[in-house]
Amino acid sequence: MSHTLFTPFSCRGLTMPNKICMAPMTRSFSPDGVPGENVAAYYERRAANHVGLIITEGTVIDREGAANDPNYPKFYGDKPLAGWQSVVDRAHAAGGKIAPQLWHVGMVRKPGTGHNPDAKSDSPSGVTHTGKAVMTAPTDKEVDEMVMSYARSAGHARDLGFDAIEIHGAHGYLIDQFFWDMMNKRDDRFGGSLVERAKFAGDIIRECRKAVGEDMPIILRISQWKQQDYTARLANTPDKLAAFLDVFKQAGVDILHCSQRRYWQPEFEGSDLNFAGWAKKLTGLPTITVGSVGLNGDFFGAFAGQGSPAASLDELNRRLDRGDFDLVAVGRALLQDPEWVTKIKEGRTDDLRDYDGEALKTLY
Repeated sequence: MSHTLFTPFSCRGLTMPNKICMAPMTRSFSPDGVPGENVAAYYERRAANHVGLIITEGTVIDREGAANDPNYPKFYGDKPLAGWQSVVDRAHAAGGKIAPQLWHVGMVRKPGTGHNPDAKSDSPSGVTHTGKAVMTAPTDKEVDEMVMSYARSAGHARDLGFDAIEIHGAHGYLIDQFFWDMMNKRDDRFGGSLVERAKFAGDIIRECRKAVGEDMPIILRISQWKQQDYTARLANTPDKLAAFLDVFKQAGVDILHCSQRRYWQPEFEGSDLNFAGWAKKLTGLPTITVGSVGLNGDFFGAFAGQGSPAASLDELNRRLDRGDFDLVAVGRALLQDPEWVTKIKEGRTDDLRDYDGEALKTLY
């Protein structure tokens, strides 16, 4: 196995023993938002099997309309935070590093769902991805309150002893809705060009930095595709992508987590660089690549049970050795098999478990 994949990586106060992250994957196993012993054991098993950095499932911030499922874990309140304290302590005791993913689903939430069914959903402009206005646009003050909700959660992460934080800015959720011109019709500083629409995330990064201090890395997850439109693209050229990403760099983000359906696909014509490769080239920041790593099917096929963790990692290693990106996030392969990293490191590929969609129904 690639020497590069199993070498350390450091950023601010975080040092990982290897370059493998557990990708955040939504798990609905926290009744009323409280992660229990089964959730702690789930992450502990990955920490004990040499995952360099565990990025947790999405944890919802303290906006009342942030979640569309009452079993998504909260990242506020005494009982949920006590549950997360147990997760952190057990991951660390097993030798692991762990970061929460801070999340708000925005208008993906259907009215009447989540922890607070009567709450209003947050959005950039009250406009759906089809352009239909369904509610009033939030005021400037309300947008600022959304920003500070992320910052409060970042402060909780610091107090609980997490090693980093990840801000979920991808896949058509709230922050990504601000990025998207189909949903962001604002005429203030948060609307207009792609660079202007990125300023919401820039403000979140700045406020989170104040909350976590200088030693804790801040990761931002971004994507071109969205669950509302798999073909959507925010930036069609490297120049546009550079201007977009520079907003986050200037705000002080440390690592860009670049999500695509298949990590091996080029982002722009004329180069075989993928999304993470371009992001690193354009910003100089460390990047995480993710998208069907260890699977021979694509993102959506894998969730339907197609693909195998035993799929060749030769192409991944080639790109990593070339310096295209710094870290690799593994999702469904690690969801299926908590020993995936151990088996890869030891060359035990014959022992890997084929991915099965049934894995979504339990916490291995």
